Amino acid sequence: MTFVALYLLVGGLFVLMALSNSVLKRLPLTTALVYLGVGIAIGPHGAGLLNVDVVADAVPIERLTEVAVIVSLFTAGLKLRVEWRDRLWRLPLRLASISMAITVGLIAAVGVVGLGLPLGAAILLGAILAPTDPVLASDVQVADPQDRDRLRFGLTGEAGLNDGAAFPFVMLGLGLLGHHELGAFGWRWLAVDLVWATLGGLVIGASLGTAIGYLVLFLRKEHKKAIGLDDFLTLGLIALAYGAALFVHAYGFLAVFAAGLALRRIEQRATGADLDEVTKQLTVGDQDVAVRPETAPAYMAQAVLGFNEQLERVGEIAVVVLVGALLAPHALTGDALWFLPLLLLVVRPLAVAIGLRRSRTLLMQRRLMAWFGIRGIGSLYYLTYAIAHGLEESTARNLAELTLGAIAVSVVVHGISVTPLMGRYTRRLERASPTSPA
Repeated sequence: MTFVALYLLVGGLFVLMALSNSVLKRLPLTTALVYLGVGIAIGPHGAGLLNVDVVADAVPIERLTEVAVIVSLFTAGLKLRVEWRDRLWRLPLRLASISMAITVGLIAAVGVVGLGLPLGAAILLGAILAPTDPVLASDVQVADPQDRDRLRFGLTGEAGLNDGAAFPFVMLGLGLLGHHELGAFGWRWLAVDLVWATLGGLVIGASLGTAIGYLVLFLRKEHKKAIGLDDFLTLGLIALAYGAALFVHAYGFLAVFAAGLALRRIEQRATGADLDEVTKQLTVGDQDVAVRPETAPAYMAQAVLGFNEQLERVGEIAVVVLVGALLAPHALTGDALWFLPLLLLVVRPLAVAIGLRRSRTLLMQRRLMAWFGIRGIGSLYYLTYAIAHGLEESTARNLAELTLGAIAVSVVVHGISVTPLMGRYTRRLERASPTSPA
C-alpha cells in the first residue's frame, strides 16, 4: 500500500466513523463489524492494498496488538469504580479464574481429541481463545464509572483480568512444545509463570498507579503544578506499569489494568458517593477545577479516561481492519465449521455456568454473560506472541485459522446481537426495578 492510499484509507475511515457513529448505535451493528468488512475488502484476498501474513509478519502484528490491548486494559481499570472489598468483584474474579481455566481445559480436550493437536498446541489454543476482549466488548461494558450492573461489571472486569490471567497457560503450552523452560516437574512454571508473574504484575501496577496518582494530586493541590497534559500522564503511567512489570518478568497486562484501578481508587476515596455532583463542576482544561482539593481527583480521572477512550478507538480501527486483511477464504471451512459453534455455544456457556454456580446473578444475566464471551485483539496478540517465540509454521497456521475465524465470527454474531439483546436486558431490568436497574 502506498502512503497516498494509506492516508486516503485512514482519513476515510475516521470521517466515516465520526459521521455514522450515532446511526450505528440504533442498528444491530457495531463499528468493529464495519472495520472487519473494510479489512477484508482491502486485504490480499480483496483489493490487495494491504498485504499481510500472520506468520511472516508476526512480530509487527504482536507489537500493534500489544499496544491496543494495554490501552484498553487501562481504560477498563479506570471504568471500574467499586471498592476492592466489594462482593461485586467476585463476579469478574470467578469468570477470569474458574471459567477461564475451564475454557482452556475444554478447548485443550477438543484440540487433542477432535483436532488431533499435540497437548502443548491444544493448551496453547485454549489459552489463545479463552480471554474475552476489552476492546470489542465496549458495548457490553459498564456505561460509566458508577455503573454497578452485575452483567456489565462482570464482563468488564473479566475482560480486564483474563487478558493477563491467560498468560500462564500460554507459557505452559509453549513449554510443552519445547519453546519455554518449565523446570523439573513444572516447578518454574508454577512458581514464576503462575504465582510470581501474576501477583507481581498486580502489585507493581497498583503501586505505580497509586504513587503517581497521589504525586500528581499533591503537586496540583499544594503547588498548583503538573496541570494539563493529562494525555502524557496517561501514556507515561501505562508505559511505566507495563515496562516495570516486564522488567521483573511479571505480567504487564495485569499491571496496566491494576494501575487503572488504582487511579480510579484514588478518585473514589476522595470523592465518595458525590461523583455526580463533582462531575457537574468539571470542565476539562479548567485549571481552577484541576487544582481545587474537592474536584482535583475527579478531574484527573475524567481527563485520563477521556483521552484513553480515544486511543482505544484508534487501536480498535487498526487491529480489526488488520484482522479482516488476515482472513483467508478458507478460514471458516473445515474444522472451523464445527469447532467455532462448539466454542461459542457449548464451551463458553458451560464454563460460565460452572464458574458462576450459586452466584448472586439473575438467570438472564448468566445467559448473557455466557453469550458475550467476545474474542478479539487479545487472542490475536497471544497467537502472534506464540509464533514470534518459535511456534512451528504448520502448527502456527493451523492455530491461526481457528483463531482468526473465531475473532471474525465473534465480531459478526456478537456485533449483530449486542444492540437487541442489551436493549431487551435493559428494558427487563427497568420493568423489574424502575428505580434501580443494577
